[in-house]
Amino acid sequence: MSAIEADSLQHAYGDRRALDGVSFTVRPGEIFGLLGPNGGGKTTLFRILATLMAPSGGRARVLGHDTVAGAAEVRRGIGVVFQSPSLDRKLTAWENLLYQGQLYGFTCRETKQRAREMLGRVGLLERAGDRVEKLSGGMRRRVELAKGMLHSPRLLLLDEPSTGLDPGGRRDLWTYLTKVRAEASVTSLVTTHLMEEAERCDRVAILDRGRLVALGSPAGLKAEVGGDVLTLEAPDPARLAADIQARFGLDATVIEGRVRLEHADGHELIPRLVQAFPERVGSVVLGKPTLEDVFIRHTGHRFWSDGE
Repeated sequence: MSAIEADSLQHAYGDRRALDGVSFTVRPGEIFGLLGPNGGGKTTLFRILATLMAPSGGRARVLGHDTVAGAAEVRRGIGVVFQSPSLDRKLTAWENLLYQGQLYGFTCRETKQRAREMLGRVGLLERAGDRVEKLSGGMRRRVELAKGMLHSPRLLLLDEPSTGLDPGGRRDLWTYLTKVRAEASVTSLVTTHLMEEAERCDRVAILDRGRLVALGSPAGLKAEVGGDVLTLEAPDPARLAADIQARFGLDATVIEGRVRLEHADGHELIPRLVQAFPERVGSVVLGKPTLEDVFIRHTGHRFWSDGE
């Protein structure tokens, strides 16, 4: 059984379509990423999976239960870490977890046992008595993670979990996501707009303007691009792109005023381009494919475009 099944999900806010027939599955034990720019549909999809809203069309199943008809069963099996902090900063890490346990209806003894276990799992047992306001951003996020895991969920839903974290805090977060998967077989779904964060996922679904444009492992998606990516600065990029296509038979496109093309041996192509168009090529940048190149390949525009 899949941890998550999204089948032709649709949702609209008035005339704006936030989700447009999105379908994918998440396998048990995966760390699965939803990558997209602001307005891509990530938050709407997250809210549907967390049973906070019903889709306009299609259906979603989480841990075998429909997110609408079986919302109560879904909630018993998921832990949710929201983008906005949900901790009481004046309480200690320990007190935040005890309060959460009471909301779940655990006994005092059971709550203390679970709180101790979860804080130990995220490496904060020694800081349990510290007020949240005294903890670093990374530590607070780990308390959020412990809070979300207090009832031993099989699936964690995390909405932009690294928001506000420094690079060290981000590394810690991903270390502990990997740890809870290894120790408790927890599946994680993470929404993010950060390429380097998506690279850490087992598989990633790339969203743009409500559509699923690519799905696969980060390495597999980048392999689809093939070879190297060249970006050329030119006074007349549209004319240069057309001439490159005519002379070399390559698919050159103009993205935000720059000529972009893919080639298996980009380093060998550069001198040929400069020799062919010596007065028209201002500069050339050569790079290996990234997830942004995957995004551009499938959408025809950059990840962060004007107006995003």
